[in-house]
Amino acid sequence: MGFDYDLFVIGGGSGGVRAARVAAGETGAKVALAEEDRYGGTCVIRGCVPKKLMVFASEYASMVEDAQAYGWDIKPGAFNWDHFRGKMHAELDRLEGIYRNILKNNGVETFDARAKLVDAHTVELSDGTRKTAKHILIATGGHPVKPDIPGAELAITSNEIFHLEKLPKTMLIVGGGYIASEFAGIMNGLGVNTTQFYRGAQILRGFDDEARGLVCEEMCQAGIDVHLGTNVLEMRREGDQVWVKATNGEERLFDQVMFATGRTPNADDLGLEALGIARGRKGEIVVDDYSQTAVPSVYAIGDVTDRVNLTPVAIREGMAFVETVFKGNPTKPDHALIPTAIFTQPEMGTVGLSEEEAAEQEPIEVYSTSFKPMQQAFAGRAQRVLMKLVVSKASRKVLGCHIVAPGAGEMIQLAGIAVKMGATKEDFDRTVAVHPTMSEELVTLKTPVRSA
Repeated sequence: MGFDYDLFVIGGGSGGVRAARVAAGETGAKVALAEEDRYGGTCVIRGCVPKKLMVFASEYASMVEDAQAYGWDIKPGAFNWDHFRGKMHAELDRLEGIYRNILKNNGVETFDARAKLVDAHTVELSDGTRKTAKHILIATGGHPVKPDIPGAELAITSNEIFHLEKLPKTMLIVGGGYIASEFAGIMNGLGVNTTQFYRGAQILRGFDDEARGLVCEEMCQAGIDVHLGTNVLEMRREGDQVWVKATNGEERLFDQVMFATGRTPNADDLGLEALGIARGRKGEIVVDDYSQTAVPSVYAIGDVTDRVNLTPVAIREGMAFVETVFKGNPTKPDHALIPTAIFTQPEMGTVGLSEEEAAEQEPIEVYSTSFKPMQQAFAGRAQRVLMKLVVSKASRKVLGCHIVAPGAGEMIQLAGIAVKMGATKEDFDRTVAVHPTMSEELVTLKTPVRSA
């Protein structure tokens, strides 16, 4: 039988758009894509891009002080949220337009509608129209979830933070992951009196202990009121504010509360269960190494599969899908040694294993140094930085690299190439230092600080 399309993609985020564009543009496949909200997905519209713009905005506060220390006669002014927000949303509109054009220019037919599966080769759009396709790709992403507590509806999530009418004077951020920690730094930098609650013993669970310890310490130094081992029990509206009762017995009022306590895959009401497509413990779509579901014509990529929830990973999975299905070259996405940046303040970059993970696996040596960088030390406002390598005793390979420093994200991209290539500690050692930089410390670490 003839299908309407060779490929129907559900979801217009980074992964879905890339897969649709490459399948149509490079293999001549007939492709359609449905997106119920805005093109660009979480990353472009309500994630990485606006978040990074807010990080940039928030970092200017300390620059004035530093500039004065360097002899510049400049005075701190006030931050204008309306001015910044307007420019930020204009930029997001521009990027959404680019995403729409990419699809149009590659001949992908788009539907601004929700789509769900009817059978292995048919999707139904929200207006009742049905389309058939030889292959269906689900790239519907995920969304933030709020905990089930009284008053949870009074809080916002990361989705709404970009649309605040005005900046609050006081704000509580609940959560200890990278989203919570990044926004704590942002709001604090923008002049909001910021409190962070996290129920665990230390923020940024899963990252290297030494690195996350330093990030938390510096966040506290910067004025963020971090409460560990603390969670919210209940909330209620009190005038213009939100009354919050914490597990430590404290009761406080905040202008705004934001939950960053987890995300869940957008896989409900897609018609998956009726087709026998399995879902995992967190509701994610279960796929094999080639992103194929239990129904051979249906694939899924990105956050909806809850593998590694990062934009560049969704894009890689989309590319591997096109290679496998449309180019006859079976390709598994490579999820090993993915470099990552967390735009906390201070920033953190990481690739490979944490010291704790590596030590569980084999005997290791740890090389690390912590110091005050020249630029800030001169200005008298020194945040400590950390450069750290985790090395295998047996193979001498660098198993993990962890950086906490201004520009850590830029540095870890380059360190990531070396680690991905399998560089040894001696490869780092025989690289000449670039002086004076912070990153030169990575190639001048002579003696291990500890072994495990």
